[in-house]
Amino acid sequence: MPKFLVIILCMLSLSVSAQKKQPVAVIFDTDIAPDYDDVGAMALLHAFADAGEAKILATISCNAFETTVPTISLLNTYFGRPNIPTGITKKEKPNMNCSQKWAEFIVEKYPHKLKSNADAIEATKLYRQILAKQPDQSVTIITVGFFTNLADLLASQPDEFSKLSGKDLIKKKVKLLVSMAAGLNKENRGHEFNVHIDTKASQKVFTEWNTPMLLSGFEIGEKIRTGIRLINNESIQNSPVKDAYQVALTKDKNTIGRNSWDQTAVLVAVKGIEPYFSTRKLDFEIKDDGTNVLIPGEKIIYLTEKMPAAEVATIIEDYMMHQPKKK
Repeated sequence: MPKFLVIILCMLSLSVSAQKKQPVAVIFDTDIAPDYDDVGAMALLHAFADAGEAKILATISCNAFETTVPTISLLNTYFGRPNIPTGITKKEKPNMNCSQKWAEFIVEKYPHKLKSNADAIEATKLYRQILAKQPDQSVTIITVGFFTNLADLLASQPDEFSKLSGKDLIKKKVKLLVSMAAGLNKENRGHEFNVHIDTKASQKVFTEWNTPMLLSGFEIGEKIRTGIRLINNESIQNSPVKDAYQVALTKDKNTIGRNSWDQTAVLVAVKGIEPYFSTRKLDFEIKDDGTNVLIPGEKIIYLTEKMPAAEVATIIEDYMMHQPKKK
């Protein structure tokens, strides 16, 4: 082969390799309180950031409950990123509490920069501020809670950060929306928590969202159990991730591990769909009672099972046990 062709091929190979190593730019939107898989999801996200696979642009709460911002702040602090921009909906609802009190426990125990929800930026303002600064079609939004903030972003108007409407700003800057939401599970009959808590917001997002949308449905994370290896790992000490799972699993008398709904969304958003899952294309209509009804269409990329759930659980829990890098 001529030398110049070898050089060109080497340059192309290096270029492709460099492109693959670009971290996924993420805005993470969570309802962190009513469940603790959000804590596991944040552990994954920081593990990926430490590995150079993700860049966390912002962490935002879609839940007005009083512990949400302090919880996000302490997890960001624990993983060495206390200054990640953090936002929250300033609406009174959704306001879903923490029944097992794990959030109150870790908020009391661990240091955090943001002491209350009042210290965080209003969610839509932060979304617009962050998105306006990013390269076109570069941002992956991961939402593992209610669609409150995304509906407000869609409805937002031009401001000091961008002359674009919310819809146009999303279309220009967002590459992909990845969400733990909805379900095809016959037992819950399409009545999935993240969708029905703020039904109107869900209806708006499912109808109007204008970028590719990838969903990890209820039945995916339901079978993936994590947390037991984490809490039994004696080498991990003074960890809010471990403590949250210890408190909640003990409170629930759970000896098999918590369902890993939210972690699946983070996993595929950063690492990709393969080899963990397959996909199908479909669409949903969100009814006024919050149920999601399958309808003809190909708007949504929907995860389906591929790798055995126990194997995915092992992979996810390994990331959940990631310890902060010393800085």
